[in-house]
Amino acid sequence: MPGQTKRAPMNFGQMAQIDVPHGRNGKHREIVSRILSDLDQVKAGIALKVPLADLAESKENVRSALNRATRNGDRKVSTASDDTFLYVWNEP
Repeated sequence: MPGQTKRAPMNFGQMAQIDVPHGRNGKHREIVSRILSDLDQVKAGIALKVPLADLAESKENVRSALNRATRNGDRKVSTASDDTFLYVWNEP
């Protein structure tokens, strides 16, 4: 039949655009949300002591996730750590 072209088969599934999930809930979302919530409640000059044993991921990964979240929220926080705790506090 002239004028008709054969289409290649689809490679991927399809769905309505309205059903596409928006936003990302990374694996550090819960701990970062808890830290930021506590930071909203502490007075100036107070640091949070987050037990490293409670972290599902390494302290470096949590620090990175916290850094991304605070930059996106235009907040300034600092961190330090020892063998037992990750310390987090608000910067003035």
